[in-house]
Amino acid sequence: QVQLVESGGGFVQPGGSLRLSCAASGEFRSIPVMGWYRQNPGNQRELVATISSGGGTDYADTVKGRFTISIDNAKNTVYLQLNNVKPEDTAVYYCNAAIVERFLPSSYWGQGAQVTVSS
Repeated sequence: QVQLVESGGGFVQPGGSLRLSCAASGEFRSIPVMGWYRQNPGNQRELVATISSGGGTDYADTVKGRFTISIDNAKNTVYLQLNNVKPEDTAVYYCNAAIVERFLPSSYWGQGAQVTVSS
């Protein structure tokens, strides 16, 4: 059973930093892409950042220069470093991964981690 388990959410003051982690477990062949999305009540889930197993990254314009996504392929873990956070970064952050168990990738989601930016 493939699972994504997130950790690292919490409260942070504006201008502060926080790091999220997401580890994939179970039996699978590869993870071509991992990423982070976020969602607030009443809003659609939006892309924050993605990273390929080769290290290629993509960021939403709203977080460029402040957030950094990285991956540890040996640990099947993706990280999101949030720096210089703003109140509008408050959301539930979800990890996503395209995981190949046999032949084709399937999309998996983590349980979500609440990030609250407030003074």
